[in-house]
Amino acid sequence: MYPFLRLGFHMISASFRQPLNLYECHISHHLCWPHDLDLWGELNNGRTLTLFDLGRVPMGRRMGLRKILLARGWNITVAGNCTRYRKRITLFNRLEMRSRLLGWDDKFLYIDQSLWRAGTCTTQLVVRHAIFDKNGIISPQRLMDAYAGPQVPPELPAWVQSWSQAESLRPWPPQD
Repeated sequence: MYPFLRLGFHMISASFRQPLNLYECHISHHLCWPHDLDLWGELNNGRTLTLFDLGRVPMGRRMGLRKILLARGWNITVAGNCTRYRKRITLFNRLEMRSRLLGWDDKFLYIDQSLWRAGTCTTQLVVRHAIFDKNGIISPQRLMDAYAGPQVPPELPAWVQSWSQAESLRPWPPQD
């Protein structure tokens, strides 16, 4: 089940924190609960992705992006992600999540997130988001221009560009 109560907590606490500019890091704190675990007693990989939602959504609120999306009737969806799992997260581990906007291209916003336990990075996620309305995908540039006037996207790190390019070469739908 989706952790709506946890999301509500993080959204309410985000509303009491200082606003962020586009490239500031949003830091949130989390705890690995029993219902977050898999059969091997570590944070379930699917739940990991859900926990990252609990960092991105409040980050968007603190930046004011959520308000712009709602005002224009735009939606945002995950259009892909690349995740690295490097250290185990187990029951009752305390985690710090760092979430920040990397930039955008003509189709997607790119966000970098990481989970840290006792000063060590355990997991990193890069997620790309598509913005859309009833007519289809909207250029992220329109969102950024609505945010603070004309914006020039920063150059995405080479590894993000390579990942995005590799995704564009991947056949869709998958072939047998």
